[in-house]
Amino acid sequence: MTVAVLFARSDSIYKTLPDVDVYDIDRDARTWSGDGPIVAHPPCRAWGRLSHMAKPRPDEKELAVFAVNQIRKFGGVLEHPSASKLWPAMGLPKPGEVDCYGGWTLPIHQHWFGHKAEKSTLLYIVGCRPGDEPPMPMVLGLAKYVVASSLHRNKKATWARPEIPDAEREHTPPELAVWLVELAKRCSKVAA
Repeated sequence: MTVAVLFARSDSIYKTLPDVDVYDIDRDARTWSGDGPIVAHPPCRAWGRLSHMAKPRPDEKELAVFAVNQIRKFGGVLEHPSASKLWPAMGLPKPGEVDCYGGWTLPIHQHWFGHKAEKSTLLYIVGCRPGDEPPMPMVLGLAKYVVASSLHRNKKATWARPEIPDAEREHTPPELAVWLVELAKRCSKVAA
């Protein structure tokens, strides 16, 4: 089974994985034919905690709405930051709830999958029941790095951890990419 990865980076790890059809900025995800499960990484800056300071492209905010609608129709998983405003805007369920599409939310930390920073993340999943997802690693303790935060800019604080470089913020850890593809393969096409 082939999994479509929508809104991947041009230098995405997904391009090295088997059974994956990758849509990056050059291969517009909106042209995807809709023939199987999805892993979606729509741009988040228009939906994030700092969206008031972001300068997204004019059509960028709608890409996440498109991704949610495709996942609801074909099954799969959407990944976004834990503070994403996409959840209330699209009526996505809180952890522990299930929506009318059979969709549910799984909170994860990307450092469980090898990211240098904790990177608290929400996954919206349709077509796979809770408990049917692949085994998930869990790492206890703090990550060695943080994503930029005003709380962590105080380098004099003894609890402050170094920030990851800008270039590493958007990259999906290889272990997480493999896990998300396996999760998407377990998601069946869902009737609207």
